[in-house]
Amino acid sequence: MDDFKKIDLDQLNSSKDLPHIKIKKGFSIVKISKVSVNILILIILLGLLSLTTVLMPAQQVYRSAMKTKSQAIIAVNALKKQNIELGSTELDKTKKDLTQTQKDLYKMSYLQYVPFINGYYNDANHLIKAAFNGLNAGIILIESIKPYADVLGLKGQGSFVLGSAEQRIQLAVRTMGKITPRIDDIADLVKDAELEIDKVDSNHYPRFIDNGKIKIQLEQARQYLNQAVNFTNKARPLIKVLPNLLGETKEKRYLVLFQNDKELRPTGGFMTAYAVFRIDKGIINVDKSDDIYTLDNSISIHPKAPASILKYLPKENVLNLRNSNISPDFIESMKIFNSMYEKSSLKTNIDGIIAIDTNVLVDTIRILDDEVNAGGLRFTSKTDSRCDCPQVIYELENNISRPVNYVKTARKDLLGSLLYAIMGKALKSSPKIYWGSLFQEFITQVNEKHVLFYLFDKDAQKGVEALNAAGKILPFNGDYLHINEANFGGAKSNLFVRESVMQSIDRNNDGTIVKTITIEYKNPHKPSNCDLEAGQLCLNALLRDWIRIYVPKGSELISSQGSEVKIITTEDLGKTVFEGFITVKPLGFAVYTLKYKLPFKIKNDGTLPLLIQKQPGTSGNEYIIKVNGKKIESFPLLTDKEIILYP
Repeated sequence: MDDFKKIDLDQLNSSKDLPHIKIKKGFSIVKISKVSVNILILIILLGLLSLTTVLMPAQQVYRSAMKTKSQAIIAVNALKKQNIELGSTELDKTKKDLTQTQKDLYKMSYLQYVPFINGYYNDANHLIKAAFNGLNAGIILIESIKPYADVLGLKGQGSFVLGSAEQRIQLAVRTMGKITPRIDDIADLVKDAELEIDKVDSNHYPRFIDNGKIKIQLEQARQYLNQAVNFTNKARPLIKVLPNLLGETKEKRYLVLFQNDKELRPTGGFMTAYAVFRIDKGIINVDKSDDIYTLDNSISIHPKAPASILKYLPKENVLNLRNSNISPDFIESMKIFNSMYEKSSLKTNIDGIIAIDTNVLVDTIRILDDEVNAGGLRFTSKTDSRCDCPQVIYELENNISRPVNYVKTARKDLLGSLLYAIMGKALKSSPKIYWGSLFQEFITQVNEKHVLFYLFDKDAQKGVEALNAAGKILPFNGDYLHINEANFGGAKSNLFVRESVMQSIDRNNDGTIVKTITIEYKNPHKPSNCDLEAGQLCLNALLRDWIRIYVPKGSELISSQGSEVKIITTEDLGKTVFEGFITVKPLGFAVYTLKYKLPFKIKNDGTLPLLIQKQPGTSGNEYIIKVNGKKIESFPLLTDKEIILYP
């Protein structure tokens, strides 16, 4: 210390060499150095403490969580492959990994007492509890359907492996009542998962963290769980009465309507034929089938046609059964249909109405080795050059729709014979050959609205609506779009016309939203010979298209282009409706545009939920969404689609 001299602080402060340094009297360089060293040591100690008590455990939790996530993906993939046994095993492994993740997190439980950090710890804890509830619900579901693996055509050893296919189905239906109560346990677990994730505040994760992915994923998880809770609560009554609907104790009868989506109508297609199906302990029989005109002729007095029929089908002065599906809401249309059906001399007591379209026939035949024989004809799903469409579609149209100068006695029963042949081929086979694919395809067809249900059992109908299998126009808090069209030309032009829909969403400075909907129609095929005297099959002719666009109630029309009639603004099913009419010629092109303002505003940092509801009978019309001029999404509309936008 002898080498250090006492520093004159007054002299130092006046030094010209160090004009920027100001040090209070009484301090020395030695004292400053000691303070700095102490602070440095403290920082090092805190760093080591953080490394051992926070960072290293946090890394362990992260590695454990990633392992659990990878295992969960394996389990999901096994279930996607319809492998029940493997899926069950992988779910158990996922639960084991999740348990380890929970233990690793508990090692950091002291963080719940640390301000600010405790929020993130609690979030992780709630997420793990939610995951446990979801896993347990999945395990119960898998264990419940394991006995029916062979009946459903799933991979796994079920309990009904002996006897004929029909005997196995009957046994499965008789025992189903013992399994259905587990839906209550599943519903409770899903509800508990929702409660846990509701405790997670997504605002803890602003957009600048991981580009906002965490916040979005949390909001999506909350939305999915909310939907799952609503679904299980509403589907619970359906699942409980399912054995009864399948004729467990008493046979049931259902009227099956065939909607020809190639002649599109509001609920999916022109109702061209019907059949009465009888179900006894799960076994389906076709009691009768006929065309819709025969059923119409069995009603002596028809009500007056509504304004839309009088306007666009001028030769129709009364409302016939074949035109009764005028509402885009299948339930509302079937109420009208059934009220008229009750007056038919051919009426059969039924327990509900089921509608199917041509997509069901084509895809089912494709699964059944692409060949089914019925009514002396061979049907396949392969493309027929005569129409550039599936052969089964051409043969049905050729035998049912082609005008002839003699009576075709077999044409009335052709569709019923085809349906019966399809069921016969499926049931006579081993479950491992077709059943899994058919069951999966049935779920897809229901999801894409090619199969619709209107059941007279109130609890069952609530469950059907929870599955979104009732063709219902849904209420929605946010933006909404449903484009509904009706081919009032008689030809099967929808077989050839291709549609694309552009939604342009623009937000003004005051928060108002202006939308522009542009629909493009293209018919690239040449016209058919539709001269009745020529006796040719009239498939492609002028499309006379009645268009209704359903948007949020209170929306205001700004402008329109393309409609051949003045746009009419009405209200229906809790929505504002813009109604117009266009025509599209073979080898032609048309554009229909609407511009309107939504009835609400959004804040600068607000989101815009959007629900797009698909019209039954349509197959993948292309949709493009632009927000403030920027393309956000592009997709074929196969099912109802909900999107969250950020204008």
